[in-house]
Amino acid sequence: MVADAIREGHHITGLARSAAAVRALERAGAQAVPGDLDDPASVDAAFRAAKGDVLINIASLGFGHANVIVSAAEAAGLNRAIFISTTAIFTTLPAATKQIRTEAEKTVTSSSLGWTILRPTMIYGGPDDRNMARLLAALRRSPLLPLPGGGKRLQQPVHVDDLASAVLAAVRLDASIGRSYTIAGPEALTFRKVVEEAGAAVGRRVVTVTLPLRTTLAVARGYERLAARPPLRAEQIARLAEDKAFSIADAAADLGFAPRPFDQGIRAEAALLT
Repeated sequence: MVADAIREGHHITGLARSAAAVRALERAGAQAVPGDLDDPASVDAAFRAAKGDVLINIASLGFGHANVIVSAAEAAGLNRAIFISTTAIFTTLPAATKQIRTEAEKTVTSSSLGWTILRPTMIYGGPDDRNMARLLAALRRSPLLPLPGGGKRLQQPVHVDDLASAVLAAVRLDASIGRSYTIAGPEALTFRKVVEEAGAAVGRRVVTVTLPLRTTLAVARGYERLAARPPLRAEQIARLAEDKAFSIADAAADLGFAPRPFDQGIRAEAALLT
């Protein structure tokens, strides 16, 4: 996103919590100001030092920092702000972060900022992708893949570059002020289809094994209790039982949002990771 913004002529200053974050921003062509969302005074100082015109908040709203971010932006005199939320707020599961994210959005919408909220679905396509990158790696190792519940539910992943385009369009277009948008792929696919397309991207014809969802969840919950940092959580598996299909008509109309098909995006990611 930083590189895309710079190509459009924007000057980017990023909040950096560590020396590694500073180096990453500088490598991307941006400036950095020190700050930590757990230290509100440092965020206030960083926002004042940045002297920005627009805030683009890509920090997760699921950790309870919305008040800190919004207060610092208002105190710094920022008038325009783009916030990245998530379609996970629509889950029917009792997810621990759902209420936090919902309250965060209320903090944004009740602020004095000229806000826009973008809610992406599952994001894929970048070198730090934690979703499809895992799937591609698994399929490279073996074409055999278990599918909890048979993979019948719908998914609508969005490529990270398409999300970046939507963010920059929101910055440019006043029509997005005071609006919330779902940012998703062009069509909903069954998870089985997602897996098949990922397999094709790495040259594999996938062989799937259907697993009972309830049994898989029980095993995953037991593993979570034993593992300090489980790579896959029971909540992620439970969400495979939900359809995650969304309309992107508003984003298309207001932002000119035209995301790439999943088969095209997943092939590009497979090539990138290779």
